Amino acid sequence: EFEVYQSLPYQSLSVDTFSYMNDEHVVIAQPFTGKCIFLEWDHVEVMFRNYDNITGTSTVVCKPIVIESQLYVIVAQLFGGSHIYKRDIFANKFIKIQDIEILKIRKPNDIETFRIAEDWYFVVADSSKAGFTTVYKWNGNGFYSHQSLHAWYRDTDVEYLEISGKPHLILSSSSQRPVIYQWNKGTNEFVKRFDIQDMEDAYAVKHFKVKEDVYICLTRFIGDSKVMKWGGSAFLDLQRMPSRGSMVFQPLQINNYQYAILGSDYSFTQVYYWDAEKAKFVKFQELNVQA
Repeated sequence: EFEVYQSLPYQSLSVDTFSYMNDEHVVIAQPFTGKCIFLEWDHVEVMFRNYDNITGTSTVVCKPIVIESQLYVIVAQLFGGSHIYKRDIFANKFIKIQDIEILKIRKPNDIETFRIAEDWYFVVADSSKAGFTTVYKWNGNGFYSHQSLHAWYRDTDVEYLEISGKPHLILSSSSQRPVIYQWNKGTNEFVKRFDIQDMEDAYAVKHFKVKEDVYICLTRFIGDSKVMKWGGSAFLDLQRMPSRGSMVFQPLQINNYQYAILGSDYSFTQVYYWDAEKAKFVKFQELNVQA
């Protein structure tokens, strides 16, 4: 079973983990205080301890990315613009190195980082009526706009995954069904392929793999959340989970065991376990946590 190991006095919209300088870290975005709180694993106390923080305004995502041993953090804010910081190991602090263009990124809601061939990228899902969900590329000195995927769709989530060895993005939106983009090697850009049918109002999509099969967990705030499986040319319905007030449906693998955690604003958080024989999730545990 899952049980409480360490409680942290933070309210957050997003949490990320990353490895840096041979240590494990957690970064927590706190919109109400406007901070990115960084924690570091303490090998002696066997728990996470305070490491550093970045102070901003209405911070919704703090996304770490390590490029050639250098740590960068993309800080997405609802007000005051979004920025990129680097870790200065000599000054032992985070230093702002870049602003993200405010004309495209007006109301960021999610960030994904990824690598294609030798190039590093990140993509920002913009949820404003006048924003552009945009891909940024590392050029050796900073990140610069590479491609705007579409405008004015109020995207709430973006997920990077590989299908049949090819890079893809899935965009979730409050105004349309989730849209799948595939990387085009010729143009070095993402091209729209198709949308996921019968899944309006999906707030977020997360993927996982069982052996060579690709699955996605689609979160709905109202209605049933879903698990779908890639069938060769489209994602096919596999399983529905009743959900009310859900904004998190997170797959999680621990020692080759696959789980999925379905949060809720109104009821207990549900933990599911992947049953290999049934090839679907079964109920595993309820957690007295709203998420």
